[in-house]
Amino acid sequence: MLHKKNESLPCWHHEVPRKDYKSAWLRTSLVALGVLPCCLLWWQSVLPGWVSQTGDRAANHRTQGALSGLPLKPIPEHLEQFQDCSVANVLATKLTFLETAHPLPVSEFVTRRQRLAQALADEEIDAFVVEPGYTFSYYANISQQQWEAWEPEERPFLMVVQAAASVAEPNVTFLVPSFEEERARLLSMPFEHRIETVTYEEHWNPYRALLESPLFATAAAHGRGPKIMVDDEMRDFIARGLSENGFDVVGLGGKVEQVRQTKSEAEVGILRAVNTGTVEALRAMRECLTPGLTEDEVMLVLDNTMRTAGLDPFFDIVLFDEDASNPHGGTDGAKKLEAETMVLIDVGAHLFGYSSDICRSSFPPFFKQPRSVEQYDTLSGTVHHKLKVWDIVFEAQTASLSALHENATAASVDIAARTIIEDSGYGDAFTHRVGHGIGTKAHESPYLHKGNVNATLKAGMTFTSEPGIYLVDKFGVRHEDVLLVKESGLPELLTGQRAKSAWEP
Repeated sequence: MLHKKNESLPCWHHEVPRKDYKSAWLRTSLVALGVLPCCLLWWQSVLPGWVSQTGDRAANHRTQGALSGLPLKPIPEHLEQFQDCSVANVLATKLTFLETAHPLPVSEFVTRRQRLAQALADEEIDAFVVEPGYTFSYYANISQQQWEAWEPEERPFLMVVQAAASVAEPNVTFLVPSFEEERARLLSMPFEHRIETVTYEEHWNPYRALLESPLFATAAAHGRGPKIMVDDEMRDFIARGLSENGFDVVGLGGKVEQVRQTKSEAEVGILRAVNTGTVEALRAMRECLTPGLTEDEVMLVLDNTMRTAGLDPFFDIVLFDEDASNPHGGTDGAKKLEAETMVLIDVGAHLFGYSSDICRSSFPPFFKQPRSVEQYDTLSGTVHHKLKVWDIVFEAQTASLSALHENATAASVDIAARTIIEDSGYGDAFTHRVGHGIGTKAHESPYLHKGNVNATLKAGMTFTSEPGIYLVDKFGVRHEDVLLVKESGLPELLTGQRAKSAWEP
């Protein structure tokens, strides 16, 4: 039989009674949330190059063009037919999923720093201090690798953001070694005016140089150490250097942390493109799977399929059957694909500096989906077990989406999914949190676990939902999509379409 759609629920909220898993594979009416592509196709590589100050600068940062995507990595000759099939499939989509992604203009970064300055004023923090990393990139578009291509070094290069008399013009200053000052200016960071610096010589104490600069004259006049906030990317020796030289150092939190958690329309457009594109690449590749392929071989072709679409893969976990009972793998990648294999793929890529993080669990295409109850009844007991677990995890994810709304707690989202799995008798097999924030980093705060009772969800936050069940020496199932919290109602799907069945991931 087919389950009747509940008209009072959103189109992706397809209810499957927990014990009636037998008919779940027959679902044909499930419609998932999607996005409507609309504009011109832009090709961009990952950091550096996701800021466009002028048309010429944007052109310099593009990849080779709409027909080439990113350069493909070499593969063994015996995989070429597999890869040709996968690449053809993803190109057949016409890559419309990229149409919502555009290079970020300078004004985007200016707005971020203005919001940060307002948060600092609200929290009565004298300055926010960061070194090159994800947070530095968020506010100034420079990664640690761009500043120190060789290795992280011992000389502090710090961005210091302060709330000015008008937060429309926040004070941003860079602590930099004197001999590196010009190089800092040549980074062409997204500022509308020439950057300000505090410099220090090699034999100076850089933290004292910063403390005694005019930046903190007000705190000095009041006889107190400046209160500064640092994030969790700050290396310990720098945080200690600041603390031991007169600064009152506090960790990231409050409204300052919330600035990066809340995404702009431009950020959402990129996240939608990279996550939907990653799902489309996975689906394109899956249609080309053949018996005998190894986990590592599937990974190689999937990565090149994403590169064809202009997405730069940064992790790819491909696990077959019992290898997937460990959520993040750890095996040698040599297990071979068979007809009844449950294939778990968790993969992420970058576009314009933003991350995808999606997961699908499915059978290979050469294991044909039964089209009748009679065909279904002939499936092995092992396949029946996999289908039962697949449906329970899908139902758990659906429950988490219903809980993912403004003013809900992070804990409540996890609990919603976990309750479904526990009530189905698999509670001990759901071994991780249900999700996390996502943006320039694949894993960002807030984190969706049952202990995070103090984190409140707000419109504009983006999260993964990724419940799973992992049965040791048997198989694992996980479904992962990316969602946007809305001002009211249910979240918006940023992965194009949820899985429909174990044959339609």
